[in-house]
Amino acid sequence: MPLYKTITPNSQTTVKIWKIEESYNDLLDSVALKPETLQRVLGMKSALHQRGFLSVRKLLAELGYDDFDLFYDENGKPHLKDGKQISITHSFIFSAVIISDSIVGIDIEKQREKIPVIAHKFIDYEFDYLKKDAPDYIRKLTTIWCVKESLYKLFATPGLSFKDYFLVIPFELKDEETKAWIDYRDKKHPYNIHFLEFEGFTCAYAVDS
Repeated sequence: MPLYKTITPNSQTTVKIWKIEESYNDLLDSVALKPETLQRVLGMKSALHQRGFLSVRKLLAELGYDDFDLFYDENGKPHLKDGKQISITHSFIFSAVIISDSIVGIDIEKQREKIPVIAHKFIDYEFDYLKKDAPDYIRKLTTIWCVKESLYKLFATPGLSFKDYFLVIPFELKDEETKAWIDYRDKKHPYNIHFLEFEGFTCAYAVDS
């Protein structure tokens, strides 16, 4: 079964990760979709994106929900009709969903060699402790991106720059956790972030305490 991993950070929160091994047609045939969702899927130009989108519906089923329980607000943030908090992500052959009583955010990214080229767009303070010649440089850059993306989804305030508003303190990959905060309107919002690596991918998730 492509359910890859289940994580339970606390009694009110569950993370599920899916490894997308099914074909587009197999995924489409195995989930029930609202008419507007079906139109959205059919309009996607990338089969990879279609499979990622549909695999999220498989994860919803693993968590006791379906597409009819899910809706999006004007900013594109997903919500569940029962009031539980949800965040969604997919990247290449993996997707993930986190559901909680608390506000949450999650992101998965493939660890890619080209990330140093765009690092200046999402990193400022973190350059002080990163070592560009270190063997784990790309993995750490990917982790920082995932941490900031998960916080962006959690904070749900459109337009915040990763570079200007989000800060990740020094961390070691083996620890699988770090601290980060959002500096917004003269107030610092601190968070404990967890992350993990698997098969050349990084996943980070944030739970608002």
